Amino acid sequence: MRVKPLTKTTLATSLALILGSTSYLPLHAIAQEAEADVEVISVVGIRSSIRESTRMKRDAMGVVDAISAEDIGKFPDTNLAESLQRITGVSISRNNGEGSKVTIRGFGADKNMVTLNGRMLPTGGTFGEAQGTSRAFDFANLASESVRSLEVFKTGKANITTGGIGGTVNINTTKPIMGDAGFKANVGAKGVYDSTNRVGSDITPELSGIFSFSDDDNEFAISLSVSHQKRNSGNTSADVSDWRMGTYEAESTLDLVPGGKIINEPAEGQLYAIANSLSYNFADNTRVRDNAQLTLQYRPSDKILATVDYTYAQNDLESSKGQKGAWSNKFYDEVVFDTDQDIATAVLISEPLSGTKDNTFQQQHEHQTNTLKSLGVNLEYEVNDRLTLNFDAHDSSMDSVPGASYGGSNLRFWMAAPVGKHQIMDFTQTLPRTEIQIDDSVKGNNDGIYNKEDLGSQMMFVFYSSQETSIQQFKFDGEYEFDEGVFEFGIDHRASELKQQHSRNRYFLGRWGVSNPRDIPTDLVEDFNILNEFDEYDTNSYDQVGFKAKDLVALGMWAADEYNKPFGISPVLDQNHRVTEDMTAAYFQFSVNAELSGMPVNILTGMRYETTDVTSYSDIRLPTSLDWTENNDFLLERDDEVSPFAVDTSYDHLLPSLDFDIGLTDEIKARFSYSQTISRASYGQLRSGVSGMTATGPTLDGGTARASASNPSLVPLQSNNFDVSIEYYMNDTNYVSLGFFEKRVDNFIGTEQIEEEHFGLRDVTNGPRAKAAAKALGAIGEAVTEDSLFVMTAVLDNPADFPNGAADYRTDAQDPTFSTDVSGKYDLFANSSDPFYKFLTSRPVNNKSANIHGVELAGQYFFGESGFGLAANYTIVRGDVGFDNLLLGESQFALTGLSDTANLVVIYEQDGLQARVAYNWRDDYLAGTSMGSARSSVNVEAHGQLDMNVSYQIDDHLSLFAEAINLAEEGSRTYGRSTLHVWQTTDLGARYQVGARYKF
Repeated sequence: MRVKPLTKTTLATSLALILGSTSYLPLHAIAQEAEADVEVISVVGIRSSIRESTRMKRDAMGVVDAISAEDIGKFPDTNLAESLQRITGVSISRNNGEGSKVTIRGFGADKNMVTLNGRMLPTGGTFGEAQGTSRAFDFANLASESVRSLEVFKTGKANITTGGIGGTVNINTTKPIMGDAGFKANVGAKGVYDSTNRVGSDITPELSGIFSFSDDDNEFAISLSVSHQKRNSGNTSADVSDWRMGTYEAESTLDLVPGGKIINEPAEGQLYAIANSLSYNFADNTRVRDNAQLTLQYRPSDKILATVDYTYAQNDLESSKGQKGAWSNKFYDEVVFDTDQDIATAVLISEPLSGTKDNTFQQQHEHQTNTLKSLGVNLEYEVNDRLTLNFDAHDSSMDSVPGASYGGSNLRFWMAAPVGKHQIMDFTQTLPRTEIQIDDSVKGNNDGIYNKEDLGSQMMFVFYSSQETSIQQFKFDGEYEFDEGVFEFGIDHRASELKQQHSRNRYFLGRWGVSNPRDIPTDLVEDFNILNEFDEYDTNSYDQVGFKAKDLVALGMWAADEYNKPFGISPVLDQNHRVTEDMTAAYFQFSVNAELSGMPVNILTGMRYETTDVTSYSDIRLPTSLDWTENNDFLLERDDEVSPFAVDTSYDHLLPSLDFDIGLTDEIKARFSYSQTISRASYGQLRSGVSGMTATGPTLDGGTARASASNPSLVPLQSNNFDVSIEYYMNDTNYVSLGFFEKRVDNFIGTEQIEEEHFGLRDVTNGPRAKAAAKALGAIGEAVTEDSLFVMTAVLDNPADFPNGAADYRTDAQDPTFSTDVSGKYDLFANSSDPFYKFLTSRPVNNKSANIHGVELAGQYFFGESGFGLAANYTIVRGDVGFDNLLLGESQFALTGLSDTANLVVIYEQDGLQARVAYNWRDDYLAGTSMGSARSSVNVEAHGQLDMNVSYQIDDHLSLFAEAINLAEEGSRTYGRSTLHVWQTTDLGARYQVGARYKF
């Protein structure tokens, strides 16, 4: 065996990568047998971790950033996504205050690739009513204890699995071979306190352990890592479901009651916006996460290394939620506008009500279990001192399945107190405010008190949602060394399959109008003042009344029994989809080490050819009718029989890459990279068939029938990527770098909207009966609204119950319960005299191109032997396609996720004491482009988070530590076309962890 001379740095590099990389380095890079007297350098502590990450960045071909563990079982952050956000160009989204998904250079999580030890990870996650169609990987599924390092590849390479147009994140786990002989163990325990928790124990456990054994000859080794974490938490938010928008013509644009007034009236022709609702929401969450990884390695000779590993990760998620909501009746006695912006916005809305308006208290229970399993085999064979062959295979799956006792993923129960007499929605406050006046003499218990005795049932849904994703991947790679470089080649085959199922069981209880008031047993609900749960706001002037279910499942069982329908999931699926992708690729790449005018030069160039076959299968219960069940409520009926659909498509790509770097001096390195990368459409966009057929209201009154169609023929986004950077390394830890990047992307997925008929569905809301009802309303001087039109149509459609026809119709002034009683009793069905629905059908198509560019500035510096260090970075990301806030009602294509980000980390490490204070900031960014009836934007407001951890090494074995996450208790806020158009304001808190770690 030929062994090249290795310096200490090279040896440390080799050992670190062997211990932590799943790229499975060639055997000739293993230096254990090189020279017996070569010193082994271990990587322990913050500074050593940063030194190793700096080395990986400096030595990499292309633009690569890395984060290394500070010690076995000790990663810089307890959440992997939180660690990744410290890297330039990387930002994250959080779920319940915890890092979840990663955005790289403006591309969201579904456009980035995540690999575990170089192998593609399956994705999956359905929670609540989510339907499980995303490719995004949720980092909350993985504990950090077994992770050796994280690598972020921002430029493409021929040997990297495709799918990450923004970048590829590779998670390297620990490997037992090449460590010291004998048994080693590292165990840790911590208590987790979440300041937002309301239910269950305030302090929950987190346990972890890493155990390894290697024989004296380093021929056989085994390691096992395990972790268990339970977290109880909560959050509270204020939400708006929709901002109705239009062009202001005159005072008549809004429906005012007699004597009603508009203050700061918008100018004629000015766009205006007015909220449709305001609700306060709470969630009580429990998460139990169990991870394990078993690795076996066997080296029968110096030329062969075999590795078998199995990874298991289960994340059990359960949440109980509640809501206190107010919905606009759209008849106002006062509206105050803020007109000092392009879109005049109603900041105060005052409405008189009938005394029977439903004040809603929606309840939810969600329970889902995500399970990742991955079995991998790797065999490396050194044919001779120049040629090494590598075979790698894995079989991996991610299942996201319901975990609730009733067999479903989500239970939703609507109850309401139909006692609303007057309501105010005030958006002049940072936390929007409601003010409610009641009259419980009509549908309440007539005691003059807003209490749980006034509650009645409305609707109930039981949802089932599952996603199963499987991947079988086989790779054969070779590497041939020549004097000045390396030639690499390989083939890669991957077969993946998504199975997605969904059903909805709908229960008509007292209906939206609460036609059976006070039917809920009072022992099943309790008082709950949700406004008291907002810690960061003064809510004393807000309406304080609220209720929640004591046990929502028990309440659901009561409702099912009371209304004579079995409790549980629907026996028939309304969605059953399967998407298969078979990818085969071949690649080669050359790396050359040379000199240019005495300066060291490294060149890596390669080509990857890839072909993909896609088949989309859908089993669809064909729709038979779209029934009108209430003012703007519709029910899509389906055939019991299932009709199968299948569509095939294929595409191929030739993807070149080039990385070039030059050492201008011993300290300064310059880089240039070019590559082409691709990212595939979401699984939901690749399904067969049409779904989501509904209407926003009666089409005779301006409602729109809408439908969604998928497109299995979508091709991947393809990007031409350019990177230029310069790096100045003062020593092995201190450096500054400046980089510029540009991505020129074709085949972005836009939306095509076409009016189409589907399945012969007819429109009862615009047929002869609805038109006759509109005429009858006009004859009695009653305004045509979605409420009055439904009720009058129902009256005319049921002559046996209303023999006098329109004369039997009653206005709210004549009988305040007539409208809700009729709405709760009758449904309207289309017949052959009604016209066919013209559905405005949205279909994804490859029809957009865009450019993204940015700047990444980073640096870190340790102040001699003082123990103090500083790391900071700033990223600028820009794009050439934004959202037009003044274009209403149309689907818009815009680049989402683009924002500036910054990190500042202060470090101290001396005499066993380690401390780190980290601040992360992300500027406003566009997160969505089609929210609400006006298809408005969703923007996330700029926010920052302060984290801190401190540890003390008592001796060579025992260390103690404490951590604080979101120390400043920063919340979050999203808004629409204007900062006044709040979608959600969330109140979050801090999380504290204290524990110990012991090494054997």
